[in-house]
Amino acid sequence: MRKLLLLLLLLVLLGPLGIDLYLPVIPHIAQGLNTQESLIQSTIPLFILVMGVGQLITGPLVDYFGRRPLALAGVLLYGLGAIMAAVAESSAMFVGSRVLQGMAVCCTTVALFSCVRDRLNGDEAARAFSFLNGTLNIVPALAPLAGGLMAAAFGWRAPFWALAAYAFLVLLLIALGLPETRPTGTRRALGLPLATYWQIVSKRRFLVFSLVNTGAMAMALTYVSLSSQVLMGDAGLSSLQFSFAFGANGFWIMFVSWIANRIIRKAGRPICLTIGTLLMAIGGLLLTASVTMSPLAWQAQWWSYMLPVAAACAGLAFLMGPAASYALEPYANQAGVASALNGFVQMGGAAAISLAFIALPIPPRISLALVMLLGGLFAITARYQVYLISQLSSRRVR
Repeated sequence: MRKLLLLLLLLVLLGPLGIDLYLPVIPHIAQGLNTQESLIQSTIPLFILVMGVGQLITGPLVDYFGRRPLALAGVLLYGLGAIMAAVAESSAMFVGSRVLQGMAVCCTTVALFSCVRDRLNGDEAARAFSFLNGTLNIVPALAPLAGGLMAAAFGWRAPFWALAAYAFLVLLLIALGLPETRPTGTRRALGLPLATYWQIVSKRRFLVFSLVNTGAMAMALTYVSLSSQVLMGDAGLSSLQFSFAFGANGFWIMFVSWIANRIIRKAGRPICLTIGTLLMAIGGLLLTASVTMSPLAWQAQWWSYMLPVAAACAGLAFLMGPAASYALEPYANQAGVASALNGFVQMGGAAAISLAFIALPIPPRISLALVMLLGGLFAITARYQVYLISQLSSRRVR
């Protein structure tokens, strides 16, 4: 099982690498392609949106063809998309490369979530999801700095050549080591299973727990999208200082995810959800207070932004593993379709929420605080759903 999780970790890293590696060089990309910086910046939520919507298509494919073929196809597309970005001579070509890479991550994400659901259940599945979600935060911890250093030495195209090299290394390792985990009883059908999608999403349990991860992902996406504006623009950090602040938060999430994994093992998923709910709400309240109640001199300091972010990101680490396992648990024979729908709700919903709040004519810190509070509200609803599940289980035992 450990070998499988390590291979799945290689797949899960493709998503954040596709975002964080080029964050510090966005101005250089815009300059190199003679386009507006806002257009290049918009490729971040576009990447997430394609990831989310595309999973509705890749979900049935991963059940029909299997986890391994979709994972291989996704990694191959990802490498081709990276090469396309590296050789882009126009903004249209660059945007197209991001769409292609978003489609690629649709395949790998559904495949890896389905693999976990195939092999694990309950607290074990929650711990696996928590491990994957936590460990991938080494990417925002190190990737911006690495991308900036590569661009400084070899130009803005270098990070994308690095992504291509990583993709083809992963392709080789997945081809040699990833087993097919699809159960023999999996329902297989080509085409969009709209009736099945509706049957799953209409279940209160699935929707409530999927929205938890939507709120958490929306918080992370809003933070990533606004961080350069707040930390470098408002707080006056240099690009190197920004990379260190951004990276430190990534290591913080890794550490908290390790703690969350231990708490799941010893106390179970409900306790983890409770802690995550409190931390997400605390982050939103702290950030709101820092804007509305603190002196202007404090608001210009980087820590007045990053401390509430750290609280909310700790909440994310506690929430995402248990929420994903609760959402997918009832769908052993529809793991691909259920994982795809969960990814669509999570990614598509997060992108929509993030874009909506960023577009509001309010300060960026308030935008992020509101998204944090919304994430806390989703988590509170999920915690109540856990209570209802436990009550129903008790009645059945009687």
